[in-house]
Amino acid sequence: MFSWFSTKEEKAFGLQLAEFVIKEIPLEIVKKKQDKTVLKRKKVMQQVAIKVLEFKRDHRLNLYKKAQLGNSFKWRLLEEGFDADVAGELTTIVVREMG
Repeated sequence: MFSWFSTKEEKAFGLQLAEFVIKEIPLEIVKKKQDKTVLKRKKVMQQVAIKVLEFKRDHRLNLYKKAQLGNSFKWRLLEEGFDADVAGELTTIVVREMG
């Protein structure tokens, strides 16, 4: 019962994903709307999707755990200076991949 609320691993994974995105998509690229940057963002998010699927395979994610993972991911991006719309868009992709 209490494991349902234990989200330490999910929050840590959300932060890891955010750090990966921050490293791979610098803030300067995020602010540009060029085709090249859009392709880079898509490529990085495909890699993120693979990481999420691998994590999901080894962890049972209930609704609460998915929300905590997504929350930690989004807030880390916002702390780094990502635009709220971009952070929300990327978080939506991550949450969608968690299924």
